[in-house]
Amino acid sequence: MGSQAAIPRVTVRWEVLNSPPMRAVIQRASSASVTIENEVAGKIDGGLVVLLGIEEADTAEDIEWLAGKIVNLRVFRDDTGAMNRSVLEEGGGILLISQFTLFASTKKGTKPSWHRAARPPAAIPLYEAMIAKLTAALGRPVATGRFGAMMQVALVNDGPVTLLLDTKDRE
Repeated sequence: MGSQAAIPRVTVRWEVLNSPPMRAVIQRASSASVTIENEVAGKIDGGLVVLLGIEEADTAEDIEWLAGKIVNLRVFRDDTGAMNRSVLEEGGGILLISQFTLFASTKKGTKPSWHRAARPPAAIPLYEAMIAKLTAALGRPVATGRFGAMMQVALVNDGPVTLLLDTKDRE
């Protein structure tokens, strides 16, 4: 028997493997608006409403992937009625809403915990980066709510078409 090289030990932190993804709920809407303190802060006449949940482990790479996916999702009907057009091709708008409650955990009883959601010092820069990436990819400003504000979001879901995107699984 010859000498065998020792196999290096790899330590993997459980939290990293099980860190939740950045999450986005995307709804195709014929109209949508967000109201803050009785004033309309943002609205679209047609396009996508994006509810964005940010987790502490999320990165600029997650923003890059998710923004590209959102503007290129083919969820709008073409002339044949098939969903073959993106919000970019359709000329629609995007209403982006920060939504930390997408990370609700109800494992311990019935009162949700949001301990997995990123705290404002980590989440705000990523939310602002998402606004910038979507604006650049769309070629026009996106409508937004205000991070941390109590908001009333109104929309007419068109279809209905609702998708859940996950940055860790890239789906």
